[in-house]
Amino acid sequence: MGKTTICERLLNSRSDLRYSVSATSRPKRKVEKSGREYIFLSREEFRRWIDNDFFVEHAEVYGNFYGTPKKSLEETLDRGLNVLMDVDVQGARSLMKIYPDGIYFFIIPPDLAELEQRLKKRDTDHDEVIKSRLSKALEELAYKSDYKYVIENKNLGVTVKEILQVIENELGAN
Repeated sequence: MGKTTICERLLNSRSDLRYSVSATSRPKRKVEKSGREYIFLSREEFRRWIDNDFFVEHAEVYGNFYGTPKKSLEETLDRGLNVLMDVDVQGARSLMKIYPDGIYFFIIPPDLAELEQRLKKRDTDHDEVIKSRLSKALEELAYKSDYKYVIENKNLGVTVKEILQVIENELGAN
């Protein structure tokens, strides 16, 4: 189980967390709904959002754009809630500069073979994309020292407990 499942469990465990829905220019998968998994934009729309400064951070990954909409993030924070995000290293590095007091987790798989099996099991990407994701994961490991918390996702339940413990230590019980 991956980051999406971890996020779902965290959201169900703490009422002060809200998920930040990212925008993307990648095509929507069959089971996805715009506004739930992502805000799906065409490449042209995404570029307009960039030009209009609608993102707090954005990057091109695997040939598609991804970004965090600024308005919804700021509205959530203004309501006194905490934002749970699933971003890559590029996005996290940008966010760390803007929100240095955030709690940032680097979630790693037990090993690359396990990551490959997980990617194949979810059956959403071609072999070329899986190879690209594995290569990117290997590159991103070089940045794990930028994070205060590095957590190995070997066992989903244990991973979620560890993250919740850190959040409770940092923010207090909910």
